[in-house]
This record gives sequence, C-alpha cells and structure tokens, in this order.
Amino acid sequence: MRVMRSLRGKSGSGFVFRPARLSSLRSVFTGCRAVMLPRFGGPEVLELRENVPVPNLNPNEVLVRAKAVSVNPLDSRIRAGYGRSVFEPHLPIIVGRDISGEVAAIGNSVKSFKVGQEVFGALHPTALRGTYTDYGILSEEELTEKPSSVSHVEASAIPFAALTAWRGLKSNARITEGQRLLVFGGGGAVGFSAIQLAVASGCHVTASCVGQTKDRILAAGAEQAVDYTTEDIELVVKGKFDAVLDTIGGPETERIGINFLRKGGNYMTLQGDAASLTDRYGFVVGLPLATSLLMKKKIQYQYSHGIDYWWTYMRADPEGLAEIQRLVGAGKLKIPVEKTYPITDVVAAHEAKEKKQIPGKVVLEF
Repeated sequence: MRVMRSLRGKSGSGFVFRPARLSSLRSVFTGCRAVMLPRFGGPEVLELRENVPVPNLNPNEVLVRAKAVSVNPLDSRIRAGYGRSVFEPHLPIIVGRDISGEVAAIGNSVKSFKVGQEVFGALHPTALRGTYTDYGILSEEELTEKPSSVSHVEASAIPFAALTAWRGLKSNARITEGQRLLVFGGGGAVGFSAIQLAVASGCHVTASCVGQTKDRILAAGAEQAVDYTTEDIELVVKGKFDAVLDTIGGPETERIGINFLRKGGNYMTLQGDAASLTDRYGFVVGLPLATSLLMKKKIQYQYSHGIDYWWTYMRADPEGLAEIQRLVGAGKLKIPVEKTYPITDVVAAHEAKEKKQIPGKVVLEF
C-alpha cells in the first residue's frame, strides 16, 4: 500500500487526502467532521463534531468526500426516534442517507471506481454510519458515477428517493410499458421520482398532489394530476390501474388505492409497520408481529380484490441505480432542490423541515 501525504485544504476537516487503493486493514484517514445523533429528539439534538473517526474500508467499500447530502424525511424520523430498536444500541450515530461527492479511496476489491471520480448514491435505511460527514463510506453497489450535466447539489437529492420508487415499481409491481400507475403524493421526492421512472418506462401515470406541484407533475409526463385539497380523486379519476404507489399511507388512501386496482394489480405503501412494531415490542416480538400483519393483509386483499399488497422500502439495487444514473444524465429524472444550507447549519435545516417552512427538498453543502 502506498500512502500519499495530506495537504491543508478546504474540506472543513482540515485536510485533503490523496490516497492510493486502501487495504481493508489500514487507512490514512483518521478523523473528520460529522453530524452526530447522541440521543433522540428535536433538531437541537444534532451535533456537528470534529475529529470523528473514519473506519477502515472493507474490500467492497468506497470512501467518498462529500460535496452535498440531502435531508430526507427518514433522517428526521430517525432523529426523532423512528427505528430506535435498530439505532439506540449504537448511539451516537451519524445521520443521513444520500450523498454526492468525489471518491477519496477504494477497498481492494472495488473495480468500478477510481480516486477522484465524481459519484452519487445512497445508503440502506438501517445503515449506522450515515452521510452527514466529510467522508462517507458506501459499498460499491450503493454508488454510481455522477453525470457531468448535474451539480453535486442536484445529484444528492435523487438516489434514496428514486431507489425507493424503483423498488416499488420495478421489484414489487414490475410495471411494463402501457400499464397504468396511480401515485398518491406525486409532489414528494419519492412520488415525483416514481412518476418520472414510470413515464420513462412508457406507463400512463395519474398522481394526487397539492395545487402548487400540479404543473410540475404534468410537465414530468403525468397524464392527470389531482389536487386532493380541492378535488375528490374518486370522482375525477376514471378506470382501473395496474399499480398504486401510496407515499402518504393511512386507511383512507389504502382504501381508495385498493379499489382503483384491477385484478392482478399491485398496491405498494411506504408506510409499513415493521419498524414501528419492532420499536414498540422489540425484535423478538415485533418482527414476527409485523410479518404476521403483512401476510394477513396480503391474504386479505388477494382474496377480496385479487391484488398483491406490499410494504415498500429502499434497497441497494445496482441495476436500478444504473438506470437512475442514465435518466439523470439524459435530463429525464430530477428532483427540484428548494433550499441549500451549509453543513454547519444542519440544525436550522432540520428545524425548517420540522416546521414545514420548506415543503421541497433541502440539501446540505460542504
């Protein structure tokens, strides 16, 4: 292993590193800034700390010098205590899922990337070392090359939401050209990603939304956008659908969505109960309880409506990420960023989202 000297730079951690390929046993990266979650609570519990240790890379991992990370709803929910059964034993943890930046080092088995390459990607929902840090660590399959046509800020807003939508549409429903898709919450990041992915697949898309996002949804290729604050979706939307993606969740959207499906269709909700039941009852009781509840709903809706029912979660998917990268590069997939904050203002960014002062996407810059 060859180690290059470190130079004083602008990373905020005090150093810019130029390493060669790193062994899984040793690393020249010793510490960096990171936003830590020492306990669950409001935005004020987040702490930007200096000299947070950088773990050694495993053979399949990539060290990414962050340029931008986005604030996802999941970040706020984890901060407030969602998923505590997973995260609490490991506190303090680094929050964050999305990242866009430059490759700083690679593990011994990494073949797809080289040092200095611009990349973007997202971590699994239960990853313990998040992306709100000068140097994020992701597996090779969780990253792809950033298209030169988009900035790091733009790229960081996309992967977690788009991969969540991809899993629902492609892994669960397996949508194909000519099929009809209904999206509840088309103005949000996951819903808007789903619209663009479905349109790119040749599907006919209808989406519910609030008024200010209606034009954007139609411009993205949806054939109908329904403002649920002023219109009754059950009256204005006609016909049956092959798939329903419900990013809102709740008994009402579930009832409406199920009734809109034709036999053989797929209903996917982002609001599954696995984490909440595990948080409440622990893994030993909660996880089997969640599995039982999901199977009960699957059987119920298969019998009553002839449809498949899914709890949809983001998963690493190299094929999906490659297609997302292609669509981003072609200008066919984008998530508008409403405001950016420096990483030093992470508390203010979370406060703004908590108070719903910024309905759109927020990105933290380094």
